Amino acid sequence: MLNLNSSIKYIKGIGEKRAELFNSLGIFDVDSLLHFYPRKYEDWTNTTSVAEAVNGETVCIKATMITPVKENMIRKGLTLYKCRFSDGESVIAVTIFNNKYLANSLRVYEDYVLFGKLEKNFTTASMSSPQIEKITATDSIHPIYPAKERLNSKAISKAVRTALDEIDEIPEILSGDILKKYNLISLDKAIRDIHFPKKEEDIAPARNRLIFDELLVLQLGLLKLKGTKKKETGIKIENDFTEDFMSLLPFEMTGAQKRAMADCIKDMQGDYPMSRLIQGDVGSGKTAVGAGVIYTAVKNGYQTALMAPTEILATQHFESLSKLLSPVGIRVELLTGSASAKQKREIKSRLIDGEIDLLIGTHALIQNDVEFENLGLVITDEQHRFGVKQRAALAEKGTDVHTIVMSATPIPRTLGLILYGDLDISIIDELPPGRQEIRTDVVTSGYDNRIYKFVRDAVDKGEQCYIVCPAVEENELDVKSAEQLAEELSQGAFKGYNLGLLHGKMKPKQKENVMKAFVQGDVQILVATTVVEVGVDVPNATIMVIENADRFGLSQLHQLRGRIGRGSKKSYCILVSDNKSEASRERLLTMKKYSDGFRIADEDLKARGPGDFFGSRQHGLPDLKIADMVNDVETLHLTQGCAREILASDFNLDNPHNKALCDRINKMFSSIYF
Repeated sequence: MLNLNSSIKYIKGIGEKRAELFNSLGIFDVDSLLHFYPRKYEDWTNTTSVAEAVNGETVCIKATMITPVKENMIRKGLTLYKCRFSDGESVIAVTIFNNKYLANSLRVYEDYVLFGKLEKNFTTASMSSPQIEKITATDSIHPIYPAKERLNSKAISKAVRTALDEIDEIPEILSGDILKKYNLISLDKAIRDIHFPKKEEDIAPARNRLIFDELLVLQLGLLKLKGTKKKETGIKIENDFTEDFMSLLPFEMTGAQKRAMADCIKDMQGDYPMSRLIQGDVGSGKTAVGAGVIYTAVKNGYQTALMAPTEILATQHFESLSKLLSPVGIRVELLTGSASAKQKREIKSRLIDGEIDLLIGTHALIQNDVEFENLGLVITDEQHRFGVKQRAALAEKGTDVHTIVMSATPIPRTLGLILYGDLDISIIDELPPGRQEIRTDVVTSGYDNRIYKFVRDAVDKGEQCYIVCPAVEENELDVKSAEQLAEELSQGAFKGYNLGLLHGKMKPKQKENVMKAFVQGDVQILVATTVVEVGVDVPNATIMVIENADRFGLSQLHQLRGRIGRGSKKSYCILVSDNKSEASRERLLTMKKYSDGFRIADEDLKARGPGDFFGSRQHGLPDLKIADMVNDVETLHLTQGCAREILASDFNLDNPHNKALCDRINKMFSSIYF
């Protein structure tokens, strides 16, 4: 007898060899097969006649086979089988391609259902390779699964039906109280109805139940990972030094910056550790807010840490914060992977002795031998590039420390609910005075000569330019690479100009040198990959050309665009794409239409879904099989509340009735965290 943990190979008709095909779809056992859902359905209950059918539409026709099958070999590897059917009034000529098994199974004068596209004119009707089944099949709605070449939807459907016939009732994972409160059907009924609904009305309740389960398990897993049980903190900030800090600044903070800073200080004066997200568009001034909170924490006697995803960004923070805070006695230090062993030893020694007030660095900060004397505040910048555990590892360098995560990647509300379910959010929705809108254009490579002349004219006036490519080396994405383009341009359109090359495969020291040369104006034109997406401010850079722009997500394009327009001169972003798809062009025109990163992020999420929103795995979310981040917001809210209720009474899910939920969490998150 099968159970949910039985290997897929033990299902009748599968075996060792076929199991490998199922494995390639991520199906290894009965449980993963039952959670491999249909992508759509074909309604075979609604039959029509040839006379009533619309030419060119996919229809379902009951018909009797009236001629035997004739076999025609067209060429090696292609055999056509031809026969005729009648629906009682009209004759349908049917052609079957290369399916000997089906052709041999058909019998003259027996009744069948034909499902496929009907082509007809005044005298004839025909169907090419329709699905053909015995008449008993008309009482069902057929599931259509995401299939592979050697494993079609019908084979998957057959395996699911066999498994469901052989297993007992699917065990329930939710309590009766939850089912009643949220008006959910049983898991057994939901699984059976999602695969083989008897009528169309059965599908919605089944989907609702399975979407609820998936989002609940997701929320439980994330809330457990984030450790949402709040403990009282011993790190209580007594005095607010915001006024002192603002007097150090050479500019007036925006209202949004002041509100975000006030939110943080208020949190740190409370009984519990602060957990706050500061979210703001590119150039909105998050770093200044972070600096203000650091200032108050240090003045109250605590050490602080700021973790950035790249050495370039960590170095930028070190330089800007040292310039601001060192003159008032705050001791700032930088720790990155490229520091010498001697430098690292000295920094770590001074850190544990309390001689460093603010340590800025990359992942190097979370190494075991990095110890603080009195850590009170941790800030993670561009946090979506760090996994949940990396962020937690830094916070664990102290006891119940205050934490801020900062992001310049505008995250749609739906993703924000999931990623930051346990965080308070401050949004900086004002740009500092003087920041201007960047003109954005979408063109084809036919405009290259005009673009290059435009760049030369700007560089001749003392301005600088970025040219961004999606690939580092040739053939990586079947597009021109950064290395190849830099070589061509240095010998062609920009011969005689100082051209630099920057990409992720370069050594940290090389990257640093190139970026430094660009900042200082020695490099006039920088050809780069997305390594510049999170980079230093170069106010003199006024043009960004993005090659093969269709290869980037909208949010990534917005991040890249944010590298320019940081000075007082008019700036231009030129998106180059030869993709002829209308959808691709519409997507790129979104960049021309909107400058608000949050609006762009919403459009991006709708277009690409959460799996690709931040690029491969950067979002730190497991893949979802049935729930949809855009359309299932309401259920997202419900499951968040439900998850908190469950964890409030049984945080470790130790109760026997929560074991199944615990198993689901481990299964969902195993590929990412465990």
